[in-house]
Amino acid sequence: MKLKLIVNFIFLTFLAMNTAWSQEDKQSYGIKGKVINQDTELPVSYASVILLDESTEQNIAGAVADEDGVFFIKGFKDGTYKLKVSFMGYEMAEAATIEVTPSANFFDLGNVWMEEESVALQEVTVQGQRQLVEEKVDRTIYNAEYDQTTAGGDASDVLRRVPMLSVDLDGNVSMRGSGNILVLIDGRQSAIVANNLAEALKQIPAEEIKSVEVITSPSAKYDAEGTGGVINIVTKKNKLQGLSLNLNSSAGLRGSNIGLNASAKKDKMSWTLGGFGRAGYNILGSFENDQTLIDPEGGSTRIMQQADTRNNMLFGRYNFGWDYEIDKYNFLTASVSVGVRNMRNRQDGLLTDTYIEDMLFNSVLRDVTVDNLSNTIDVNFNYTKTYEKPQKEVAITGLYSRNNLTNNFTNNLYDASFDEVVNRIRNVNPGINEEFTLQLDYVTPLGKGENQILEYGAKNILRKAVSEFSYFTAEGLDAPFIEEEDVTLSNEFNYDQNITAGYLSFTQGFLEHYTLKAGLRYEYTTIQADFRNSELPADIPDYGVFVPSVNLGRKLGNGNMIKGAYNRRVQRPSLTFLNPNIQAANPLQITQGNPMLDPELTDNYELSYSTYIKGSSLNLTSYFRNTSGSIQPLRVIQDDDIIFTTFENIGQERAYGFSVFSNVNISGKFSLNGSVDTYYAQLDNGIEDPLFAASNEGWVLSGRLFGNYTLPKNWQIQAFSFYRGRRVELQGSSGGFGIYSLSINKQFNEKRGTIGFGAENFFTTEFRIRNELSTPTIMQQSITGLRNMNFKINFSYRLGKISVDGPSRRKKRTIKNEDLKEGSGGTMIEN
Repeated sequence: MKLKLIVNFIFLTFLAMNTAWSQEDKQSYGIKGKVINQDTELPVSYASVILLDESTEQNIAGAVADEDGVFFIKGFKDGTYKLKVSFMGYEMAEAATIEVTPSANFFDLGNVWMEEESVALQEVTVQGQRQLVEEKVDRTIYNAEYDQTTAGGDASDVLRRVPMLSVDLDGNVSMRGSGNILVLIDGRQSAIVANNLAEALKQIPAEEIKSVEVITSPSAKYDAEGTGGVINIVTKKNKLQGLSLNLNSSAGLRGSNIGLNASAKKDKMSWTLGGFGRAGYNILGSFENDQTLIDPEGGSTRIMQQADTRNNMLFGRYNFGWDYEIDKYNFLTASVSVGVRNMRNRQDGLLTDTYIEDMLFNSVLRDVTVDNLSNTIDVNFNYTKTYEKPQKEVAITGLYSRNNLTNNFTNNLYDASFDEVVNRIRNVNPGINEEFTLQLDYVTPLGKGENQILEYGAKNILRKAVSEFSYFTAEGLDAPFIEEEDVTLSNEFNYDQNITAGYLSFTQGFLEHYTLKAGLRYEYTTIQADFRNSELPADIPDYGVFVPSVNLGRKLGNGNMIKGAYNRRVQRPSLTFLNPNIQAANPLQITQGNPMLDPELTDNYELSYSTYIKGSSLNLTSYFRNTSGSIQPLRVIQDDDIIFTTFENIGQERAYGFSVFSNVNISGKFSLNGSVDTYYAQLDNGIEDPLFAASNEGWVLSGRLFGNYTLPKNWQIQAFSFYRGRRVELQGSSGGFGIYSLSINKQFNEKRGTIGFGAENFFTTEFRIRNELSTPTIMQQSITGLRNMNFKINFSYRLGKISVDGPSRRKKRTIKNEDLKEGSGGTMIEN
């Protein structure tokens, strides 16, 4: 029955797309063209295009050009019109008069040329709003710079607003239900997230993010990692001539931040210097856990836990960049970035009551302290050479990254009367993630046209991970800690990985409206692992994988698009899954990594359709994802009623999904966009033993809604809401939750400054998220509470004399490492 529903669903999806395809092929009442810089002959991205009535000068319709300068206008009737194109730093361009009749109502204007202004830039008032979401051939782009509700927030707040992405309250990111994703920042890797993506996102201020690109079917050029796809976070790059200084800050009930960014550009050389600090405080919550352990031979034990929680955090990120344009065709870039992260979590009064056959057996009281600290450094260098022939270039990029980690916990156990501490346990777990990467990329068009492009390249990643772990015990509060001599509790784990890769990708345009991009990538991985103080087994075999990818797109007559894709992805386990250190902050729920894990392999299939109706956009996507060798948690009961969790390459995951996204421009001042994402998940660990066999399936639903309204006198109001439904897991489920926010801001002093007020979750005192675990021997329900009602004031101001720099042929190349499955639902960030 379920298979029949899925087949019917896919059939109806194809039928709807085919119908829309047939209808859209009938070109009617449309104007398309491409905006080009007259001097450089390069596209003018995001130029504003308006259609005016010739006699009244009334604005009839309009559009914004895409990244390639292409625009398409609909929503007009018969009449005589003139078309104007504008963009900051350019003279207004005007096309020839357009006369629309019932028999002549579709026009292809070809190239519309724009000339750069020769006078100083003055303030320009643009009526209408840039669309928050744009659809490209291979990606969906969320223009975060136009979303004021995230002011004072971080990257996780921005990603919650992006179609096809889901972010939980801890900041863990997933795409279409998969947490195995690659996250890039301007194409460069950052060791800042080598251990935990969710916490790293908190270090990136929302104000510094220009856009977020979601790539659901990556080509062979991308690393084979990230089974769910690729997320590219594009930051605001300075393309201005002169000196500038930007200050932004936010203060609220739960957190505050301050950022300072300076840039200088003169002639062919530019420098950037930036810093950002964020503090989180007054983050209170609660924890409840109710678990029943079932003895297969009869009898059961019930354990109930509860505690108050409080979290404090401090983040900082600082960077220095240098760019040099050697000549027209040669460019150098270099950057240094450092970051710090301090996360301190507390459970006050963790009370554990144990019942045997409904009779209270004992009560235990603990205080738990968990510290997650790190500091990072990234050094990046890039050389790019372009040619007279457009799109032809070669790039060499090098990167060194290091992340020093500290993950400690202390557990204080009280006596039977809860009066004094009688025993303490401490786990100290410093670690290192270190990488050196070298990458070569070459791109060249074939023939005289631009419809054939060949790309190939090579890459090598040397990665070293070290986890040194020790356990200590002490009697009472004053006695010194004594290290345990057990090598399973105190040891050092070394993990060296070398990945060598090469790729070939070919893009071919054919039959006028079709584009095919196919590629093949090969990666060979060698691994050496050992324990310093023991002969524990860590013999991990080397392996090689071929990763094919195919993307096929068809542009319809009015600018709409239908596309299909297939790709294979690989997901290597990160240190989170490999780390043999025993995590026992809660002594009844212990987790230990598995150094012997193999990578996951995933096949992805996708079909999507994008259309535009009177300035509004609609995207429909269906997909299927199949993962073998899935890394899943395996839970068993140990002595003393402890739930022990480790990870194994067991089972298979399937997901059948569908998503709908729409952006509606109600007027030039009011816009709405929203999306609904749903998929049917099937999970099975493939174990026949009834005590350990597990399977689960069900629907997962999430959605979001965003509204923006521009008020007179430079006021603006924005609202956002997001809901993530219950997620299906192999041995249970994780609970759903919803968040919402409202902000209003005003620009002043010729738009140099902005001040605003924001409120988040103002009708909700505490979120309570319910997680469930169900096996033949374990029944568990846990509730995590978080009080995240927040009110904040935002302020930013810009100093400096600047002018627009002309478009450049320069195209930065950066390294992309995407090869680690993270325990928190993320992977490597590139910066």
